[in-house]
Amino acid sequence: MARKYEVTAVTGKYTDSTGAEKSRYQTLGSVIEAKNGLMLKLEAVPIGWDGWAYLNDPKPRDGQQAQQQRPQQRQAPQGDDDDMSSIPF
Repeated sequence: MARKYEVTAVTGKYTDSTGAEKSRYQTLGSVIEAKNGLMLKLEAVPIGWDGWAYLNDPKPRDGQQAQQQRPQQRQAPQGDDDDMSSIPF
């Protein structure tokens, strides 16, 4: 399933340091492309929301851009479940 759009809505207004009034946005969810068509996945519904939302091109997620820039690392051999040294904590 591929993310097609990011769903955002205006949830308020604020004044920046220069005195200009700006809109405050909240990400509500995503529109994804599934085998049967487009699907909407809402992850948040703001209090007092008027029901209008924007569909924006998705931004790369934190891990996606970093993975594309660095070379792929070899993965450890499978089947060695008793080795606890690879647990990152």
